[in-house]
Amino acid sequence: MNSIFSIFGIKDLLDILLVATMLYYLYRTMKDSGSLNIFIGVLAFVIAWVVMYKILDMRLIGTIMDKFIDIGLFILVILFQDQIKRFLIELGSHKGWGFISNVFRHKSQAAEAKQWVMPVVYACMSMSKSKTGALIVIQRQIPLDDYEHTGDVIDAKINTRLIENIFFKNSPLHDGALIIADNKIKSAGCILPVSHDTSLPRYLGLRHRSALGIAQATDAIAVVVSEETGNISYAHKGELHQKLSSTDLEHALSQLAESN
Repeated sequence: MNSIFSIFGIKDLLDILLVATMLYYLYRTMKDSGSLNIFIGVLAFVIAWVVMYKILDMRLIGTIMDKFIDIGLFILVILFQDQIKRFLIELGSHKGWGFISNVFRHKSQAAEAKQWVMPVVYACMSMSKSKTGALIVIQRQIPLDDYEHTGDVIDAKINTRLIENIFFKNSPLHDGALIIADNKIKSAGCILPVSHDTSLPRYLGLRHRSALGIAQATDAIAVVVSEETGNISYAHKGELHQKLSSTDLEHALSQLAESN
């Protein structure tokens, strides 16, 4: 028993826990961004390399795979630069240290974070009845500055009437996305990344795919009103929740605002 503890110590346990935590965060980030299959493929390749080269000592195939590992690291950084950026931001944000931030978070801050909920819900209810298409994105921890700059700056207080006017069919900004950040309407007519998730139903249009795209690239909340059906949906953490009632939308957005 003593020999086992002399080989496997506290440092080794800490090492395993750190690696497991890192893999969990990577898994969650890849899942939210719709790249889970690639993550599993890369992990399987690394495991096969360890088994063949380090354990079974298969030098020829191990050397070939070793070269792929060296080159593959640079390729992965290029391919997944957005996911890596998101991973690092989440790790450094108060979400990664939630047990500390919840202790010091004041009640007024939580109430302030929810100020955008009801104006957005009322606007979506009104636009749903008139079948006015809309795409509203709410920033959380990851900044949306790059996307804000693709549209026209508004920088106004959040107001139901203003949201409805922006998405009015004759408005020049109605085709793009409206971005809310820091309890303000920052910009409108913004261009968002489009999700290429093949599992999405074909009847979903560009607004829904853009909503899912921004929810995969960032931790933002994207609310969609369908122009064809008037149905209300929202996307968050790489998942699209469809056909919501006004009560469902209010409940979901309030919970997400509280957990911001």
